[in-house]
Amino acid sequence: MGRVTERRRTIRIRDGVVSTRPDTLVAEEPMEIRLNGKPLAITMRTPGDDFALAAGFLVSEGVLGSADELQSIVYCAGAPVGVPPAVAGGGSNTYNVVDVRLAPGVQVPDITLERNVYTTSSCGLCGKASLDAVRTTTRFPIADTPPVRVEPALLAGLPDRLRAAQRVFDRTGGLHAAALFSEDGALLDVREDVGRHNAVDKLVGRALRDGRLPLSRAILLVSGRASFELAQKAVMAGIPVLAAVSAPSSLAVDLAAETGLTLVGFLRGANMNVYAGDERIALNTGV
Repeated sequence: MGRVTERRRTIRIRDGVVSTRPDTLVAEEPMEIRLNGKPLAITMRTPGDDFALAAGFLVSEGVLGSADELQSIVYCAGAPVGVPPAVAGGGSNTYNVVDVRLAPGVQVPDITLERNVYTTSSCGLCGKASLDAVRTTTRFPIADTPPVRVEPALLAGLPDRLRAAQRVFDRTGGLHAAALFSEDGALLDVREDVGRHNAVDKLVGRALRDGRLPLSRAILLVSGRASFELAQKAVMAGIPVLAAVSAPSSLAVDLAAETGLTLVGFLRGANMNVYAGDERIALNTGV
């Protein structure tokens, strides 16, 4: 199994003083996701929760929507496409190839993604055509779920709680994180990864395997910006509120507005911007 962290020699310069010491770095390795034995995607990720990552990825692509549609997830021998055997260990089991098998009778959709070949740890989809695709393929339309009302003060306290739960970040300083909170602020789950979209997939995949989809009463908090892809993953999992400590992209705001997702950005202390879905935020004054 791949390591979450690795040690590397580094030269430190502090106030003109030079020293040599090992440093702890977050691990980044490729993982190939296969669907019923056929290559589907490659992502750069931090090893760990790989089965949840694969399941969550398939939720966001509309392949899976419930645990009973999933037959099995296993590691496979062999290296991901494009990774030299000398690097990946030839045909031995590198724990970097995962095969997802759908339950009998579950149809494999015609997935035509431009990112089917390679997904970096900071990737994102783009294109206005993707808005319609997400809105029409989600199994859990947010507009059909019971309303959730969130106090700004509750949102304000979530980033510090997420940061406190980032155990690997404390050792490396190099990981994104995503967390699920209940509407009353209870921490439900938190995952870390070198890619913010991977951290969200790990959350959603764990929820799928535990039979907890849709996450219609949850708040998703991400440690960085809110890209279109993160908004897509929230919508596909039925999450009504997405909050980010940094900025959203224009396409993320467009998707939130079209699907009914509440999107909050620049969540820092008591300050925040609400870009869409303000009806779920308990505002004290009219806006």
